Amino acid sequence: MTGPADLALDGRALRLIAATVDGTPVTPEVGPEGLRLPAAALPAERFTWECKTEIDPEANTALEGLYMSKGMYCTQCEAEGFRKITFYPDRPDVMARFRVRIEADSKACPVLPSNGNPVDTGELPDGRHFAEWADPHSKPAYLFALVAGDLVSHDDSFTTASGREVALKIYVRPGDEGKCTYAMDSLKRAMRWDEETHGCEYDLDLFMIVAVDDFNMRAMENKGLNTFNAKYVLASPETATDRDYELIEGIVAHEYFHNWTGNRITCRDWFQLCLKEGLTVFRDQQFSGDMRGHAVKRIDNVKMLRSRQFREDQGPLAHPVRPEEYIEINNFYTATVYEKGAEMIGMLKTLVSP
Repeated sequence: MTGPADLALDGRALRLIAATVDGTPVTPEVGPEGLRLPAAALPAERFTWECKTEIDPEANTALEGLYMSKGMYCTQCEAEGFRKITFYPDRPDVMARFRVRIEADSKACPVLPSNGNPVDTGELPDGRHFAEWADPHSKPAYLFALVAGDLVSHDDSFTTASGREVALKIYVRPGDEGKCTYAMDSLKRAMRWDEETHGCEYDLDLFMIVAVDDFNMRAMENKGLNTFNAKYVLASPETATDRDYELIEGIVAHEYFHNWTGNRITCRDWFQLCLKEGLTVFRDQQFSGDMRGHAVKRIDNVKMLRSRQFREDQGPLAHPVRPEEYIEINNFYTATVYEKGAEMIGMLKTLVSP
């Protein structure tokens, strides 16, 4: 028989200020990739771990974890960014319910969104305020999101198939609120399409999108609070091309469709990335086909495969749709995993369809 295991938590670029187990102070061993507390220092049964950490978002130029983008605090936690926020078992199969409290200066950061539903807000001394959020459903840490900054919202609402009213908000910097109309329209059409096509109804009271200037991906599907590179949210008829509108529609839909294929039903480990990304790309392709014509969409998909994915398969970066090993997880996000993964989903659909 094996004895109790050590407590091992992931963490990078963190300063541990204090830690307790069931209220008793403990001193774990902290290294560059996390901390470890010997089993001898832990109770034999369940216990409560608490820790207080300090981070420096302004110095975080990796754009992972919590960082600053032109005076706005924002997060990017997929794949392993959450370990730059606090010590945690940062794996996609570790599911937990999150309750978040954000405190900030009222003038610098009047808007404080996070995942889930709003629970409480209020004023604090010295010109500060707070907001509390709770997600009633369990999720992995990579879907955690937080934003704090001077933002304005483009608001709308959506009535689900069961008659629930869902508030919709797109947060942008002041002056950009007039460029959100098409993104909001795309979101509402995606929500309706997922209900009518797959019976998937949105399951929170609020859905938010935040446009971020400095973002190292196109967008991220954080549960209830999607973060987007501003390029894929903002558009005006005076400057946007047809391609801009097409990308906004497809990417907004893709991140929304992750609500079920990737968020509520997520990966066991990162080797299953194609099962959430390939499947969701296939879903957004079907949506775009219904919106713009399946023949046109199929031509676009094949052109992209030939120009990007075929080259990947024929070069030194060739890898299976589901790789068996990796050196750096962020290198997993490839055309093979996404687009070839979508082709395999399409093949399976053809095989099992009546």
